[in-house]
Amino acid sequence: MGSESVTVILIAGMSGSGKSELSAALAQRLPGAATLHLDGYYLPLAHLGWEERARTNFDHPDSLDWPLMREHMAALKSGRAVEVPVYNFAQHDREPFTERLEPGQFLVAEGLLALHDEPLRSLADLTVFVDTPPGECLRRRIARDVAERGRTPECVARQWEQTVWPMAREFILPSMRFARAVVSGQRALDETSALVLRELELAHS
Repeated sequence: MGSESVTVILIAGMSGSGKSELSAALAQRLPGAATLHLDGYYLPLAHLGWEERARTNFDHPDSLDWPLMREHMAALKSGRAVEVPVYNFAQHDREPFTERLEPGQFLVAEGLLALHDEPLRSLADLTVFVDTPPGECLRRRIARDVAERGRTPECVARQWEQTVWPMAREFILPSMRFARAVVSGQRALDETSALVLRELELAHS
């Protein structure tokens, strides 16, 4: 795409809020949209044993590779492809391979702390926060982690109490103030995606 600027939608919200579902719905409605999942940017932990990796606080900003994330977001916005890291959540570590992401006319990027970082926010044409009640987020997280990440309900609930919810209160929920659009994670996706697209039009008007 050369130096052509890409329109960036940046989406944040608690774990289980519905960020990924909203980003997928938006990508379907936007021509040539690329999607970037920021949870692929957890720092590599191969130097740690499995039990120590499992005890890592993945909900704290320090667990993320911010320099690489900023570099990739800036590259994608300017129309350049990047090699996105792939994170293995069952092993709590990065995979040894990457996935090439080609920029489109639009980039939909989502992550827990997507609105926490000012340099990332500065790259966005529209900032969005998915607001979902904590109890519903926990219910969804248990269902997902048991089905997809080999966890037990007790393990998920313990992690929620120890790190997920405290970090959400400290870092994620306060970032809602940086969102131009706040949408409900419990409404139908066609409604919330339409609302986001209307806000995108207003942002460009």
